[in-house]
Amino acid sequence: MEQQRDLFESGNELAAYAAKQINYHVMGYYPITPSTQIAEFLDQMKADGEHDISLIAAEGEHSAAGICYGASAGGGRVFNATSANGLLYAIEQFPVQSGTRFPMVMNVACRTVSGPLCIKGDHSDIMYALNTGWLILFANTPQEVYDFNICALRLAERVSLPIIVGFDGFFTSHQKRNSRVFASDETVKNFVGTYDAEYSALDLEHPVSIGAYMNEPDILNNKYQLHLAMEQALEELPGIFEEYGELSGRDYGLVQEYLAGDADVLLFILGSAYHTAKVAVDKLRKEGKKVGVFTTKLLRPYPGKALHDICKHAETIIVADRQDSYGAGGGNLSLELKAMLQEWKVSCRVISRIYGLGGRDFYEGDARELLLLGYQDEVKVFDYTGIYPGNLSLEEKEYFAPISKERATPGCTVGELVPRAGEGEGAEGALTPICDRVEVKGGMVNQVTAMPKRLAPGHGACPGCGIPVNVNLLLKGIEGNVVLLFQTGCGMVVTTAYPKTSFRIPYIHNLFQNGAATLSGLVEVFHQRQRRGEYPKGEITFIMVSGDGGMDIGMGSALGTAIRNERLILFEYDNGGYMNTGYQLSYSTPKGAKSATSHIGKEQYGKQFFHKDSPMLMAATNLPYVATVAESNPADFIKKAAKAKVYANERGTAYIKALSACPLNWNDKPNTERKVIAAAVDSCYFPLFEIENGITTLSYDPEKAGKKIPVLDFLSMMGRTKHLAKEQYRQVAEDIQGEVDRRWGRLKARAEHPLL
Repeated sequence: MEQQRDLFESGNELAAYAAKQINYHVMGYYPITPSTQIAEFLDQMKADGEHDISLIAAEGEHSAAGICYGASAGGGRVFNATSANGLLYAIEQFPVQSGTRFPMVMNVACRTVSGPLCIKGDHSDIMYALNTGWLILFANTPQEVYDFNICALRLAERVSLPIIVGFDGFFTSHQKRNSRVFASDETVKNFVGTYDAEYSALDLEHPVSIGAYMNEPDILNNKYQLHLAMEQALEELPGIFEEYGELSGRDYGLVQEYLAGDADVLLFILGSAYHTAKVAVDKLRKEGKKVGVFTTKLLRPYPGKALHDICKHAETIIVADRQDSYGAGGGNLSLELKAMLQEWKVSCRVISRIYGLGGRDFYEGDARELLLLGYQDEVKVFDYTGIYPGNLSLEEKEYFAPISKERATPGCTVGELVPRAGEGEGAEGALTPICDRVEVKGGMVNQVTAMPKRLAPGHGACPGCGIPVNVNLLLKGIEGNVVLLFQTGCGMVVTTAYPKTSFRIPYIHNLFQNGAATLSGLVEVFHQRQRRGEYPKGEITFIMVSGDGGMDIGMGSALGTAIRNERLILFEYDNGGYMNTGYQLSYSTPKGAKSATSHIGKEQYGKQFFHKDSPMLMAATNLPYVATVAESNPADFIKKAAKAKVYANERGTAYIKALSACPLNWNDKPNTERKVIAAAVDSCYFPLFEIENGITTLSYDPEKAGKKIPVLDFLSMMGRTKHLAKEQYRQVAEDIQGEVDRRWGRLKARAEHPLL
């Protein structure tokens, strides 16, 4: 045995620790609960100089998978981690990687697939990966997460297939356990060995075309070869486990059982619940019940013979699925076990139960109840356990009266299209834009108090959070009927905890990556139904609210919507990070800022690249209206909202971006946020302007007002960036000031130009 040391760590920490010891070339990733910690821990270790992995924060899981595929095609060792809808978003790339036979390791901290949105752990995500051609190991303890991550790379490279190491989200991913790791990274490196890819996109002397177009019968042979690789993996893994056991003292098989040899009734269960079931088995054995429990360490390839050897003498097998293959009479564990039993001609009763969805806890009493099903003569072959009856007599309660069009139209903020002044005039030969503009009457802060709040005070946002402030300011300037769509994020989570809602108007949610497209579909059906006489005539303003990185992963959808010029408003509350997953860097995070994936250490100073200029990205689509707003300038905010309403209902897409405070992750005080926002405006880090029909206008010029300050004055007000004032980070601070000055200079030049 090699020398080891004791740690008290979680599954996520140990996955990161194994990756650090292997020292992969590249990790492409995107934050998603509960797997996010893996990237966070690796970033901290990189900041401390413990590894040399290139950690690439993608703008979404689909791109993260592409980064990983490209790196593996270049002969690199590649690592990733994801969960739930992140896995589904990336899944298109999975058969690409397995079909071209490039190995890598991906950890999946298993979680409920939305919708409705739920971030707790079950197995509904991992089962989607069964048919992707990836090898799949499943760990049921943090120790196994560490060990399997090391063995996984060895197996993947041996058979040239990518591999998943799955484990229970929050149960195994977050719960700490006593574990052992190799004291020397060299032990791990020696075990996995060196890797020399047979084919590489970087081999200039022997160039190959990877992923070429293929018809039958070649595609048939390609898939058959993938099948053969799976068969090879089934033969190779026992030897890898045996060799690893000699180094570590921890022996693993393809399956694991407890008191199954003489059992009449067996429970088949996956993941951490296996250990809970062992407690129930012990107690029932004392009562004279011959029961046992077993699990599998391998989902792909399927360990049919190993499972058969456990099951062949049982009279009844209860299969507990933490996921359902809806309409098939059981989850994938049940369906595949039944198929194996029939193939091996094992005659026994199989009872399937769905349990633990949405992270519902699994206790010893639950395992006992399942095992005792085997002693009942009459029992449903398939059912759910743990469900509860709804209260059919409960009447729906309306907490707030609906906001009528009349109440939402007090006439205090009215915008209308008017011809642009000076149209057609100018020096001979000069080009003068011909377009309209929106003129707003009213809109002063003291006037809009007559507007009822569409977002009610009853929400769970943190003290000082800018989201409700900004959403309510936006809606103060939009009279009439409104329908809201929120993308996933803090704003959505804190306002719609079932069974209550903070919204007094119609609301819909969709995931980060698809909000704008979803709302454009709703807008289109609204107009279609009006044209067909199925819906009353009248105007509705449709608004998508996005933040917490939603305009990273959702940028493609937003750009597509703007290019189509759908009649809606895209509103971005920019809090400068992925806040709803615990604050990882987003593309709008300031350069140099500390986050959970941009740590500060001897090898790293925080985020490595400049914040995204999303207003200019949106303006490049030639949509009718782009504006930036800030709560420090409320009258300007409200008037721009009124303009956006007119454009959205009469001309097409309007985009508004607000800088939104997050005291928890900005590491400042809730009662100072308006001053922090004002400093961002006065430093020109977040300038206030609008682009109306392609014409740029500065809404506020801090230079002319004599209020312009260095950007470091703004950054020093937040704990996440105050380190930039130190001498050792002077160059970073100067780079940020230079970029802010460059953007501000370009913006002023646009405002001074008659065509821009």
